[in-house]
Amino acid sequence: MLASAKVAPTMTGFEHLLLRVSGLLVPLAAVPWVIALVGVPVGWWEPEGRWTVYLVCTLLAVMGARRWALAVRERFIREAPLPQLLKRKLRDTYPLLSPKDADLVERGLRQFFMACLRSDKHFVAMPSRAVDALWNAFSQIPQAYQHWCQNALGYVPEHSPAQVLGKKAHHNDGLRRAWYWACKDEAIHPRLPSRLPLLFALDTKLAIPDGFHYAPGPQGIAKPDGHHRPAGTPYFGTDFSDSNFTGNFLDFGGAEPARRKTSGSDGGDSGFGDDGDSGDGGSDGGGD
Repeated sequence: MLASAKVAPTMTGFEHLLLRVSGLLVPLAAVPWVIALVGVPVGWWEPEGRWTVYLVCTLLAVMGARRWALAVRERFIREAPLPQLLKRKLRDTYPLLSPKDADLVERGLRQFFMACLRSDKHFVAMPSRAVDALWNAFSQIPQAYQHWCQNALGYVPEHSPAQVLGKKAHHNDGLRRAWYWACKDEAIHPRLPSRLPLLFALDTKLAIPDGFHYAPGPQGIAKPDGHHRPAGTPYFGTDFSDSNFTGNFLDFGGAEPARRKTSGSDGGDSGFGDDGDSGDGGSDGGGD
């Protein structure tokens, strides 16, 4: 059992070291400059023109190292193996799932962790019951979970049960971040989705009995009034930018910086192109 919970390394020793010190890059780079600036008024040395070149090189080196660290974490999330027993536990919870279905749920969990990484340690809520079952099983193997998350994210997110938009702004914004980054992962417009990203499509795609079922928008479906939702009515991707739900609906919980800066306007598509068909979701993520 313990052997199956181990996670094989997928990065070089240097990359591992880079991740360990990534949070210290700015302080480490700042120390010599603080010493240099303190030394000028006490007469240790005189400022020189070449210091500007050194400063630019320092800034470029720090920015490059941080981008490299982010790329290493993204690759780790997409490629690093998860404990094999997780899929067995998932199928114990949902016996009708096939091995291929379990593989799909694992891809959904990786998409969720990618949203956590890109949300810069802000809370990200889980929108899928199926993926939540896999996440919960992973969190119950503390050593493997902590090691994997430290490499992938630089911190260990506490498990939080799957949920839908409701009255709590904190939870709503966590779902908005999950929606925004899952959409970006698949080149879907988050305000005008023509299909669903995988993370939001899985419960319907796999017919999860207690799942949260989504549709891209209310086209052809009667939209519920406020928070009252008749049985069998799906949740909509367009709800995440709807002012009827508390929280930061304009910028998806702060996930969309460009939109936050111009929150008074209603234009712009946040750099998203036309919806493509290269993602893992699909229009089959609709209602029950």
